[in-house]
Amino acid sequence: MDLTDKVAVVTGSRQGLGLAYAKDLARHGAAVVINDVNQATADAAVAEITAAGGRAVAVVAPVGSTETARALVTGAVDAFGRLDVMVTNAGILRDKVLWKMTDDDFDAVVGVHLRGTFTCVREAVLRFREQGDGGRIVCIGSPAGQRGNFGQTNYSGAKSGIVGMVRTWALELRRAGITANAVCPVAATAMTETVPFLAPYIEGMKNGEPLPDIIRREVGMGTPDDAAGIISFLASDAAADITGQAFAVGGDRLALWSHPELTAVEYHDGGWSADDIAARWARTFGESVQSVGEEFPEELMAK
Repeated sequence: MDLTDKVAVVTGSRQGLGLAYAKDLARHGAAVVINDVNQATADAAVAEITAAGGRAVAVVAPVGSTETARALVTGAVDAFGRLDVMVTNAGILRDKVLWKMTDDDFDAVVGVHLRGTFTCVREAVLRFREQGDGGRIVCIGSPAGQRGNFGQTNYSGAKSGIVGMVRTWALELRRAGITANAVCPVAATAMTETVPFLAPYIEGMKNGEPLPDIIRREVGMGTPDDAAGIISFLASDAAADITGQAFAVGGDRLALWSHPELTAVEYHDGGWSADDIAARWARTFGESVQSVGEEFPEELMAK
């Protein structure tokens, strides 16, 4: 996997998953723009990559605005002459149940995740089209956006919206040779430490204990490094024909999320009244109702 001629921006990349993505891209030869809101931590990430023989610079700015998106693209072009890959990873959490979530809680999360993805991708695509030789868009989603998660109206909504945008961009950008894909990772980070049944395993991992197979395989959770390979693959020429997809990655598991499809389908001459639906619901649709939220192995949830 040779990314020597590629230049990538990774938003929110001073630690955790974002840093793992940036380091893996650099390890395969790509030049990387690190992004964070803190100069010291961004510089530390750059130093770690350059110390390992990679190429990196930092752009310190909060993701969300068009100004930041332009600064990221300009930073890549000024430092390395072009841009080939945009990885939109930056994110924040403001978890609360619906009736306690404020406008600010909602707007802050949607502003970084959804609007920030939009503005960064738009600026990257403008550059890709100017260069005329394609490009790669990799947007970070979440299982919460695919299935929902308690207390995460803002986060789940934004992550679901990201996958919807990716599917639209795959259609719009295909002719220009630009791919757009989403990656929904699960890894031991500050975000997953708050999940009660996962916390002991993450704590054990910090103490050098390996994650058991049930976590790495059935839950599909591992280290940030476990989720980085798919980013470098999607950035590469080997993925030139892959677009509009949503990947699940974590631990030992790599999978594709399905696109939403119709499940139970029934027809009624003249359309459906409320009484018609009530009369046919149980035998036609009831058994096809789908679950919500992440489904984890029962033995873990019982602990």
